[in-house]
Amino acid sequence: MATGQHQAGDPNILIVVNAGYDVTRLAFLLADLPVDVLGRLRSDRVMRRPTPPRVYDPYGGRPPKHGKKFVFGDPATWGEPHAATITETTRYGTAHAQVWDRLHPRLTRRAAWLGFPGELPIIAGTVLRLQVDHLPSGGDPKPIWMWWSGTDGTSQDVDRL
Repeated sequence: MATGQHQAGDPNILIVVNAGYDVTRLAFLLADLPVDVLGRLRSDRVMRRPTPPRVYDPYGGRPPKHGKKFVFGDPATWGEPHAATITETTRYGTAHAQVWDRLHPRLTRRAAWLGFPGELPIIAGTVLRLQVDHLPSGGDPKPIWMWWSGTDGTSQDVDRL
């Protein structure tokens, strides 16, 4: 931006990474720049939903920081997607795409977050699941899971996908 390569009103720069990268950490570090981050996730991941509205508890206690689990390998935890599409393709058969908005990982003080000062942040994004009927090679088509952090990680940005 300082060199004039990106002007106000230009579309955001899209950064795409594979499953070996910590996509949520990358999104956190680049949050003040005009970038969208999209990264593939392992299929054994667990995300969290937003915290439900606080309800008075006569026994007190700290309010929850994370909502219910969204387990990639357990469709019973998914609920209704924010958006879904079905497309017929010539090479892959029927392609299904589903997105769930405002999901976040439960961060722990390991790896990139080890020396993070203070309370660990909630980094919300959109989870995408892509599934096809068959692969051109004849292999078993496993679903592809991705996590996307748009301009502000909210449902208004999901429509741009």
